[in-house]
Amino acid sequence: MSQQNSNSSSNNIPVSEVYWTLVAKADKKFSKIRDLPYYQRNRYDTYFYKVFKVYTQLWKFQQENRQKLVEAGLKRWEIGDIASRIGQLYFGQYMRTSEASYLSESYIFYEAVLTREYFKDGMFQDVNLSNKQLRFLARFMTVCLVLNRHDMVLQLVNQLKMLLDECKRAFQETDFKEWKLVVQEIVKFRKAYPAFMHIRPLRYSVVLDLHPDCLPQVVEAKRKLRLRDALLCSYHPNEVKYSELTLDTFRMLQCLEWEPSGSFYQTGGVPPSGVGTGIGQNGAPGPSRVNYSQDISDPTLPPNPRKSILYRPSVTNYLAVLATNCEELSHDGVLLLYLSAAGSSQNSFSSPSHGAGRSFMSRVGDSEASSASSLNFEFEIANPTSAKGNCLSEQSSCLYIGSRSSGGLSGIYPCDLLPFTRRPLFLVIDSDISKSFTALSGSEKGESVAMLLSPAMSLPIPTVDSSRQPSGSSFTSFLTIPLQAFILMLGFTGSDIDMDMYDKADKLLSSSLNEWGLLLAASDNLNPVWAQTLGDPFLRRLILRFIFCRTVLALYSPTFNKTEFLPECIPSLPDAFLPTSDTCQRIVLQLADIFGATSKFNFSEETTMLSDSRSQEN
Repeated sequence: MSQQNSNSSSNNIPVSEVYWTLVAKADKKFSKIRDLPYYQRNRYDTYFYKVFKVYTQLWKFQQENRQKLVEAGLKRWEIGDIASRIGQLYFGQYMRTSEASYLSESYIFYEAVLTREYFKDGMFQDVNLSNKQLRFLARFMTVCLVLNRHDMVLQLVNQLKMLLDECKRAFQETDFKEWKLVVQEIVKFRKAYPAFMHIRPLRYSVVLDLHPDCLPQVVEAKRKLRLRDALLCSYHPNEVKYSELTLDTFRMLQCLEWEPSGSFYQTGGVPPSGVGTGIGQNGAPGPSRVNYSQDISDPTLPPNPRKSILYRPSVTNYLAVLATNCEELSHDGVLLLYLSAAGSSQNSFSSPSHGAGRSFMSRVGDSEASSASSLNFEFEIANPTSAKGNCLSEQSSCLYIGSRSSGGLSGIYPCDLLPFTRRPLFLVIDSDISKSFTALSGSEKGESVAMLLSPAMSLPIPTVDSSRQPSGSSFTSFLTIPLQAFILMLGFTGSDIDMDMYDKADKLLSSSLNEWGLLLAASDNLNPVWAQTLGDPFLRRLILRFIFCRTVLALYSPTFNKTEFLPECIPSLPDAFLPTSDTCQRIVLQLADIFGATSKFNFSEETTMLSDSRSQEN
């Protein structure tokens, strides 16, 4: 018997009274931490451990005194409520820290609630109890999505649909309109993320990707920075999302994490019977760790970069989170900013009167006289010297991270980011006005900014009316699932692709990106901004996939010689990695050949001839 139970007996305090006192204490602390923001992690870590300590105490007490509590009137749904809240606590701490073990623990407790059917009894006699079950299923689905437990997601979706139908029959006077929208969101999300899209894990796999210890040394690196933090924000009207997790943010979230043991997450087994003490993945004292044979935490891997995810924040909130992340950034860290949003600009990028800092797309590729067998692009970037001091001139261009009706409260201007360039920033901007952020180059307050900027226009897809594809942004797709993005661009679907063909293409792309990585690291004219980030496995992968994306879009016939469909990087990468180079064209040619789609691209005569000669030699 626990010490507390002994004390309660000696003081003649009924077990039920001790229990309900603990419940009240836990409820009070839970209501406080539930509303805390996911940023300012260091400030709230201690409070989280205190809250979890109370719930650990409560969970153990109800286990040790279950029979007495049941006799005193304890209901099964009340036990399930405790387990569900512990799952919420774990998931919330995962969102604050990106520590994989918290995600695993959250799944374990949620699965226990599901398999033991804690909320089943009396569900259709009490609408409040039905709502508890609905909320539980919705939260559990989020955990399963992030864990890539797609079979469980399907099971939960079906269960949610059936439960909603039963609730509408049992409580005809209650409006369940909001829950209908939840079902619609998850169905739409799953449709946009079919099995074909996650054949290969989005997370960094040491089996499929280079091990971090095996990354090549960067010749020009004066210092080595590591991705320590990321701020992810995506907002487009009517975009695919579930709750506040958009499809694009979901992909970027996973792309910036490790795949434990190099394989997909696997969970299952007996739900936990209790909790103990342990050490967190970041080395700090943490809450309990269940001895779980298939826990997804992997001690052989470094900690995941921490991530903050914002959905439709106000600009002031976004900048507050950004300021906090910069303040907490370690001395060797780089902060990644991912912004995916529609823009508004009074200036046309193609206007000849556009001044310093305008995008390269307005100054390049104006000639329409190029032949189909050669590239006529003049790849440039905005002149940093001429752009300096002109960042404020871009105020007419902004990204709307919320409703346009909010006006300036939802608009992020390039100059808004200037104060934060005192720390190393890695920008990934996915927007039709992404090129306006070139104005930052040369205007930084201390650290040069690395930028990967999307095309101004999305790929032309005849069957889709909107510029936003139902499967998410094509630029973000190339950065997170490059082969699938390439296949979809060719007009194929998952059912069209033979797995042997896919595996062959996947191995070719992986080996080719690694080859580019070696060449890039050995380059003697690599800009220091890229040199200092190329040693980080996550940033290296984004850079190499960007090169692939730019080459594909430059050679693809529907976007050939159309600079509005081309992404841009600042500073510029070495000329050897321009789409005009044989190094880049050769890989796209080989990939296209696997899928019988070489006629959909415009390769240079030199690349075609070299390919033919290699084929004859083989």
